[in-house]
Amino acid sequence: MSIQSPGLFIAFEGGDGAGKSTQAARLSDALESRGLSVLRTREPGGTPIGEKLRSLVLDHGHGTIDARTEALMFAAARAAHASQVIRPALAEGRVVITDRYIDSSVAYQGAGRGLGAEGVLTLNDWATEGLHPDLTVLLDVAPTDGRQRRTAGDAAEDRLESEPDTFHSAIRHAFLDLAAAAPAGYLVLPASADIETLAAQILERVESLLGDPVPGDRL
Repeated sequence: MSIQSPGLFIAFEGGDGAGKSTQAARLSDALESRGLSVLRTREPGGTPIGEKLRSLVLDHGHGTIDARTEALMFAAARAAHASQVIRPALAEGRVVITDRYIDSSVAYQGAGRGLGAEGVLTLNDWATEGLHPDLTVLLDVAPTDGRQRRTAGDAAEDRLESEPDTFHSAIRHAFLDLAAAAPAGYLVLPASADIETLAAQILERVESLLGDPVPGDRL
């Protein structure tokens, strides 16, 4: 099966420790095994400048980063990502799967940092020239569960992950509010569900966007 240009744009969102990377990889593998051309990417990152900004904004040791500076750094990385990576891939008719996109900035900087959803959304609409996903998969995770997952095995938390649970609670509610405001564009699933179950539900929704069931066995 081939995808006609433009391609399909899917974003995975949710709090830290929700399992976004795992499910993005599962979906990518499932679609590639069926002959589809898939680009899997992440934010911040996806481009050389985006990866440098990722280090600056997420790693400890770069001094104080105020909320507006943080929001602008994420938006700058996203602008390069959308222009240099996502749009060209979509123009080629590929399926683009990104681990985080605009909703993360609305949640983290808009709600978590208190900058307000409207201003952060306006900034990122400008940065991406209005490029939004065809589907956002939101993996909903409670702050305490997310922390347990991401610190398993004594893993170190990055600058945002290490914020208190009150910060992550605000983020969670912001994600859910975004999904509730535009339900047709979201698939909201509990991050606590079985990995295989989640993968099957996500693939089923993506199949519906492609128009026909993707050939091959299900996950």
